[in-house]
Amino acid sequence: MKITKITPYLVSAPAPFLPTSNAKANNREYLFVEVNTDEGVTGWGEVTCTRDQANRGVASLIRHVSDLLEGDDPKNIEKIWHKVFRHFTYMGSRGATTSVISGIDIALWDIRGKVLGVPVYELLGGPVRDAVDVYCHPQDGATPESLAQDCKAIVATGQTSLKTDPWYPHHPDEIDGYMSGKLSADAENQGVERIAAAREAVGPDIEILIDNHARFDVPTAIRLANSLEPYDIFWFEEPVGVESNTALKQVRDATNVPICVGERIHTRWEFVPILEQGLADFIMPDITWTGGISELKKICTQAETYYIPVSPHDASGPINVIAGAQVMITVPNCYRVETMRADLHAYDVLMDVPLDIRGDKIHLDPDRPGIGIEMDREYLQAHLAD
Repeated sequence: MKITKITPYLVSAPAPFLPTSNAKANNREYLFVEVNTDEGVTGWGEVTCTRDQANRGVASLIRHVSDLLEGDDPKNIEKIWHKVFRHFTYMGSRGATTSVISGIDIALWDIRGKVLGVPVYELLGGPVRDAVDVYCHPQDGATPESLAQDCKAIVATGQTSLKTDPWYPHHPDEIDGYMSGKLSADAENQGVERIAAAREAVGPDIEILIDNHARFDVPTAIRLANSLEPYDIFWFEEPVGVESNTALKQVRDATNVPICVGERIHTRWEFVPILEQGLADFIMPDITWTGGISELKKICTQAETYYIPVSPHDASGPINVIAGAQVMITVPNCYRVETMRADLHAYDVLMDVPLDIRGDKIHLDPDRPGIGIEMDREYLQAHLAD
C-alpha cells in the first residue's frame, strides 16, 4: 500500500456554541486532513488551530508534505513521523511542524486500524478502562448569574467537571496581540465573583478548572490563583506564558492551587523540563498540535513515570476529541479528555456517526475500526472556507 495524496480540508461548519442571530457567528473553521492510498483505504486526521490565519498556513504546509510523502507505505507511521519532523528542522520543528505531523499521524493510525479491522486503541495496547472521562466548558458568562446558570445546566447533563476562563474583560492590549500580563482590578474582581457564583451553583463535588490562556505576568498570576483558592478550584491552567519555566516555577512556589500546562507545549522533548522540575500537577498536550496519536501516547508514558495525570486539550473538532479518547482509553494516568461543550451534536453534520458521550464519559465502539468515525467528504467539499 502506498500514499497517493494528502488533502487538507479547511471547512466552515457549525460550532458547539450558543446560537446567535448571525449564522456565520455560529460557525468556526476546522482543518481536517485526508490521507489517500492506492488501495482505496482513506485515513482522517485533524489540526484545527485557534486562529483562521494559522489554519491557512498549516493547510499550505500539508499540501507541500503531500509531495514529500507520496509513495510511502502508510503503515510505517514512526518513520513518516520522523521524516516530516526532520524535514522542517531548519524552520523550527515545533508548532506549525508538529501540527502538520499531528493531522497526518492521526490519519495514518486511522488507516492502520482500518486495514487490520480494529480500533486504534487495540493497536496501542488495549483499553485499561471501559470509557474515558471528559470535561467541558460553559459559555463565557458575562455575569456571575449567567455563568452559574450555564454551570448548573452542565451538571444536569451528568457532567462532573467543567472549565472556564473567568477573567473578562481581557486587557485591552490583547486586541492587538500584545499581552502586558496585567489585568484591571475590575476584571480581577469580576472573575472572582464569577467563580464564587459557579461554585455556589454546582456545589462542592463538581470540579471547577480555571483557564488563564498563558497571558499573565508572575505577580498577576499569583494574585489571581490565591484569590480563587477559597473556591476549591481543581486546577489553575497556564498562568504565565510557556516561554519561561522560571516564571512558572515562581507561580508554583507562591501558590497552593494545582497547576496544569501543556496545550502550547509541543512534543515529548518540551515536556521534559516540566516533568523533571516538578512544575505541574497535570499536563494537557493537544493531540492535534503536539504530534498526533504517536506523540500523545509517548508523552503519556513519559508522564506516567512521574505519576502526573494527563488530560489532553481536545477542544476543537470531532477528530480531535475521538482521537484523544482512542489514546487515553489505553493510558493508566488519564485524568479526562477535554470537550468544547456538554452538547456536541453540532459536529454531527461532519461525520457518519455522532460522538457517543453519556454523562461525563465518551464511549468508543469496538466494532468501528481506526479512529471510529468517517468524515462526510461531500459535506466538507461543499463547506470549504472562503
